[in-house]
Amino acid sequence: MSAFLTAVSQWLCFLRCDLSNEEDILSMFSAVRSQHSGVDICINNAGLARPDTLLSGSTSGWKDMFNGFSVAPSPAQMGPSWGHPTALPGLQVNVLALSICTREAYQSMKERNVDDGHIININSMSGHRVLPQSAVHFYSATKYAVTALTEGLRQELREAQTHIRATCISPGLVETHFAFKLHDQDPEKAAATYEHIKCLKPEDVAEAVIYVLSTPQRVQIGDIQMRPTEQVS
Repeated sequence: MSAFLTAVSQWLCFLRCDLSNEEDILSMFSAVRSQHSGVDICINNAGLARPDTLLSGSTSGWKDMFNGFSVAPSPAQMGPSWGHPTALPGLQVNVLALSICTREAYQSMKERNVDDGHIININSMSGHRVLPQSAVHFYSATKYAVTALTEGLRQELREAQTHIRATCISPGLVETHFAFKLHDQDPEKAAATYEHIKCLKPEDVAEAVIYVLSTPQRVQIGDIQMRPTEQVS
């Protein structure tokens, strides 16, 4: 599979986008429309947390998580697991940017009569349980929002009598740069996050995405919850 992903990455294009800026998001979708006609598959890839607790956290940290302040990675920052063609509109967002991207992707499908599209939200196990770790409680709230938004989207797509599908993929601990953003003042603590168990790899999440996209149109996958085998909570 890695050889396939490496091969298809040669004909991907990359667009830089500040997801805290709605105008940037709209410009990105406009560029996709002009260069590639539109979006058939949208993968919203959330990946931002700040260590701001509920009792003493900063408002700016909360806003970062809620607004999903981040930018799409450059090709040099992206590993082979990102080289799948469906990852073109893959965006790092939490709540508001995720919703904007979902809306624009759906409108792109609708205006081109695409009835077999797919919107996939990369959620988190933190959208299904609250860990006894104060640093991630607000982050967990944003992920519960993603769980609700995905189910709401599924219902609205049914009401619209379309066969476009909506799916959540909720991984546990994945070995990425996530912890280094969360604990940016303590890189040793961030590194230790990935050392006590064998974590999931980004490729594992990418494989789940490919599986979801490979299912027949009659199959609606609401959520895939996946943890490292050694992860307890």
